[in-house]
Amino acid sequence: MTAGMTANMTSGVTASTTSGTTGAPRRDVVVVIGPGAIGRAIARRVGAGRTLLLAGHDRAGTEQAAAELQGDGYDTVVQPTDISDHAAVTALAAKAASLGPVTHLVHAAGVSPTQAGIERLLRVDLLGTALVLDAFAEVIAPGGAGIVVASMAGHRESPYDRDVEQALATTPTDELLALPFLQPERIGTTVHAYALSKRANSLRVQTAAAAWGRRGARVNTVSPGVIITPLALDELSGPRKEWFEHVRQSCAAQRFATPDEVGDVAAFLLGPQASFVTGADLLMDGGVTSALRTGELSL
Repeated sequence: MTAGMTANMTSGVTASTTSGTTGAPRRDVVVVIGPGAIGRAIARRVGAGRTLLLAGHDRAGTEQAAAELQGDGYDTVVQPTDISDHAAVTALAAKAASLGPVTHLVHAAGVSPTQAGIERLLRVDLLGTALVLDAFAEVIAPGGAGIVVASMAGHRESPYDRDVEQALATTPTDELLALPFLQPERIGTTVHAYALSKRANSLRVQTAAAAWGRRGARVNTVSPGVIITPLALDELSGPRKEWFEHVRQSCAAQRFATPDEVGDVAAFLLGPQASFVTGADLLMDGGVTSALRTGELSL
């Protein structure tokens, strides 16, 4: 890495004063993909004084999140986006760059094993993340940073065979879903598909850090445990609810977490205090993975 690149990555990001065609200052842009409970919690920590570009598959939900943030004084723009669609993700990156310097990316979109079948889950959680990482590697500003919200599920079955992990990390994005071990009949269950996807997220971020670094930017993953959000509540009331209660009782924290706690961790990884951290995966699961490793909790 060159000295100039190091300076970009460690200096932090300041508000831009670049003028557009109207002569008005263009604010730095924070892209929040999936402005649900976790996405909004992160947005509140890094969005003040910047333009928040909110992107989600559910137009009504995205507009509601924008209205809520706008009511609290944030500057918001909405762009409905299906992250499993290459053209839509490319258009989102272009929209972000047109608004100003893209200094932060927050990717918090996804579906759970209860919410989608295997094919949809792979297209959104696995392919969608790869598409986002590729597109924003082209527009992220020097000194910028990105965060992908993955899951402790990525640690539950890993590490996979070396060849599987290498393929998840390095296969060209447009070839990912053709990998033999990602065929639905080979995967078997949505729970396994989810775990594979989340492991792929952290591996793709690890390799994407090189491309982001060439622009003087950073990207990391945070892998939360059970966070009380509408998505999690679907799981907690679903067929695995007894297992989740066992998880709560068995983990060191003996509780589930809040979106604000993820927001705090993400804000650290996105901020200047983490300027030497890139390609990393921060596991914050209250000790669930520890309990799995020691045998106090079983799958």
